[in-house]
Parts: sequence; C-alpha cells; structure tokens
Amino acid sequence: MLATTSLSHIHRFVPGHDPSRPPILLLHGTGGDENDLLGLGELVAPGSALLSPRGKVLENGMPRFFRRLREGVFDEEDLRQRAGELAAFIDEARAHYGIGAPIALGFSNGANIAAALLLLHPGALAGAALLRPMTPLRQAPVADLTGKPVLMLSGAADQMVSAANAADLAGQLTARGAVVRHETLPSGHGLTQTDVGLTKAWLAGL
Repeated sequence: MLATTSLSHIHRFVPGHDPSRPPILLLHGTGGDENDLLGLGELVAPGSALLSPRGKVLENGMPRFFRRLREGVFDEEDLRQRAGELAAFIDEARAHYGIGAPIALGFSNGANIAAALLLLHPGALAGAALLRPMTPLRQAPVADLTGKPVLMLSGAADQMVSAANAADLAGQLTARGAVVRHETLPSGHGLTQTDVGLTKAWLAGL
C-alpha cells in the first residue's frame, strides 16, 4: 500500500492483483481522508486497484471535496473547480500508476463529487457507485453518459437527502444515457451491511 503526495492530491494507492477488474476511485465523506474507505474498497472490489484521494477543502478542520454554504446547499462555483481538479488528478494517477478509467465509489460528500464528475467530466470515470448521494448541480450540464453504469443507494430515513432529491439525480443521469440502478434501503445516512453486499454484487456484475 502506497501513500504519496507526489501528485496533485494527497492519496493512497493499493495495486490490484486481478487485471480483469476495473480500478476503484474511493471518495470519502465529510471528515474522512485517504484512508477512510480502503477497507470498504477491499471488501466490495477484491482484486481491484484502489485509488483514494483526500479532499482539498477543510470545513471546521474536516476534509471535504468541495465547499458548501450550509448543509444541503453547495457552493457550485467551488464544486465545478474542485471537480475539474479531481478529473485532472485522475488523469495524473492513471498515467503514473498505469491504470484504466476507474469506477468511483463515493459516500456522501464523496458520492456528490462523483456525481458532479459524471456530469461535468464524463470521460474521467468508467462508472460510479454513489452511496447516499444528492443532486450536486441545480442546472445539470449536457453530458453523454451513454452506457455508463451507475449504482445509487439511498436511505429511506436519511435526514440529509430527501427522496425527491435522490430521484432527481437518478433522473438526470438516466436522461443522459447512464444505466442507473437506484435502490432505497431501510436505513439513514450511514452505511449498512446491505450497502456493502449490494455494492459488491453490482461491481462483480460489471
């Protein structure tokens, strides 16, 4: 397992041992870091290379991938800038480590930046598993996501993301050609073993 600051984001990289499996881009939630989702990545994507960057924004000392004005209200100018920076990092890491386009696995804030990457820089990702995402952009740009696989797992009791907001994101991605599987689980904002099992099965089927 490698930890490095040699590229544009502090990150960790775990080489894969199954070249048939796509690399996984791990994107943590608020207050996480580059170590946060490594265990989850190993559980749901055995054999895949894992690339796990740390968000560059701090909110009360907690790393995030972009700023927000308040809970549920995003600084969309900053979001667009940070999504561009993350797309550039993915390009850097692909060249540096010799990996293909990754499948994003993002939780909460990480799921939101992954959704923004799909909409703003669709070539950066081969697909995405979005755990507890919400719609990142009020006006979603035109993007060609034809055939791109997307898993969305929402929580029925999630007080941070309304069912309507999650459904709106699923609709945006579907309208742009993504193959979206959206499930709502009997949970809150936190992850459960059901999330782990569904994500692992979905990734295995790609």
